Amino acid sequence: MSAEAFEPTSHGVGPLAHAAPVATTSATQPQPQAAGTGTGTGSGPGRPFMIDCGWGRLLYAPSFASAKDLVQALREEQPGRRDIALYVEAPQLVLAEAPSELFLDPSFIFRRPLQARDAAMEPEAAGVSVRPLSTRADIAAINRLYAMRRMVPLDPVVVWAQRHSEGLTYLVAEDERTGEVIGSALGVDHVAAFGDAAGGSSLWCLVVDPQTRVSGTGESLTRYLIAHFARRGRHFLDLSVLHDNEQAIGLYRKLGFEQVPGFAVKHKNLINERLFTSTAEVDGLNPYARLIVDEARRRGISVEVIDAAAGIFKLRHFGHEMLCRESLTELTGGVAMTWCQDKVLTLRRLASAGLRVPHQCTAGDPQANAEFLRQCGSVVVKPAMGEQGRGISVDVRDEAHLAEAVERAAREGGHVVIEEFCAGQDLRIIVIGYKVVAAAIRRPAEIVGDGRSSVAELIERQSARRAAATGGESRIPVDAETERVLTGQGLTLESVLEEGRAVQVRKTANLHTGGTIHDVTAQLHPALREAAETAARALRIPVVGLDFLVPSPEEPDYVVIEANERPGLANHEPQPTAQRFVDLLFPFSA
Repeated sequence: MSAEAFEPTSHGVGPLAHAAPVATTSATQPQPQAAGTGTGTGSGPGRPFMIDCGWGRLLYAPSFASAKDLVQALREEQPGRRDIALYVEAPQLVLAEAPSELFLDPSFIFRRPLQARDAAMEPEAAGVSVRPLSTRADIAAINRLYAMRRMVPLDPVVVWAQRHSEGLTYLVAEDERTGEVIGSALGVDHVAAFGDAAGGSSLWCLVVDPQTRVSGTGESLTRYLIAHFARRGRHFLDLSVLHDNEQAIGLYRKLGFEQVPGFAVKHKNLINERLFTSTAEVDGLNPYARLIVDEARRRGISVEVIDAAAGIFKLRHFGHEMLCRESLTELTGGVAMTWCQDKVLTLRRLASAGLRVPHQCTAGDPQANAEFLRQCGSVVVKPAMGEQGRGISVDVRDEAHLAEAVERAAREGGHVVIEEFCAGQDLRIIVIGYKVVAAAIRRPAEIVGDGRSSVAELIERQSARRAAATGGESRIPVDAETERVLTGQGLTLESVLEEGRAVQVRKTANLHTGGTIHDVTAQLHPALREAAETAARALRIPVVGLDFLVPSPEEPDYVVIEANERPGLANHEPQPTAQRFVDLLFPFSA
């Protein structure tokens, strides 16, 4: 069990944890150490204790003189922020004050008693380093993770102002091999923050990069906070977790947390919506359709789900209707569809527009196929009408593998394309309304050895993490292509990798075959931006995902290899793909 496998929630705090509150005198200028002298968890009312954590305020309910006062504080939630009242002793009285504005959060509070020996607890995960936040770049890295998990971003000004606070501890977890921030958590010291006589502490906003190859990151962050607060002499560590998050609950129980009584009350807002209203009509949609539907509903655009399994829905606003299948709409014409669906026609059309494309031929006679391979030295074999990376073989170098690759691609149906292999990074550019909105480097599925597990076991674990992080959309196949890639590196599925060794297990970088996606929109070279917009205009398609091979997204060199008429918009956080998509369909709805 690893924390990375957990699904994100939509309550606006974090995918794994939220917990008990602390205090401050000001939501805009947090000063946890100067908050006053609270009387501790479960004590009677006194001076109201609140603290701004950067994404919203924590409200310590027992410190409020009355339910009416607590409700008034919750009503002061700022736009784009998410406030939470914890340890509400009589939630029915609070909800009765504003039943249309507030709701009871369906979460459990868990508590772990802290003992002196916990001070020596060490993170168990190999390859993970946990430390306190120290730079502004750390805040940006945390917000990148929050965006990936649909969480409310931190206000950098608030967080930077209280980075040395005794009351708040912002943590980051780094991949020791790459130095990349792959996780974060917030610890709250109730004693330092508001003089809690009960000697408590709490864990908030545990988040892990859903694309990390390192397991155990969430557990390492939790163990760090257990040791941190034990060294301070705190008596317990609290958190709360959604009642149906079985994987998270399993992790917390493993680390010694047990459920205790307690209630949380929140203000109704879009991010919390699924917690207080029925969303059955859209629950069956995949993440790509759901992203668009959620943005439409946020703007007051009505949604009718036609076929949830296929991702087909209708949007309607002031008499204007648009039928969609995920990001494919009625704005895309039949000829544009034909150009995009057949990879032979795609490259022919793009070449006619002056864009650089690889050499290509249609598979036929084995001798002709072999001759094309000899001319190119290395080729890519793919179904001409395929999608999601199915049936593709990359960097094929000999005739035996070529024949196998052609047969594999043919099983997907239709004719098979053999294409010149062009080395480079796999770059996906999203164009909406003939303007570039997002660009991301896609990297093939990779595993990292631990010195104990076989390649097959590592693939299974990484595939499970990717599936959990993407709602089942991303998995690593174990097939002949996987075995071919391993063989090329002198490995088999039974091989045991030494600790820290990274190995690619696929050549294609598609999300659906376990690939990961890394935003590079800000670094995109103007020549690549121009090429993508030229390609969209040549194909006469207003929403398209274009696949490039580039030496670097910051350089002008490229070849275009494919066009996707139904690109996944959910894979490009923090870029506003869904917003720009709905802008295109309903320009006056923003």
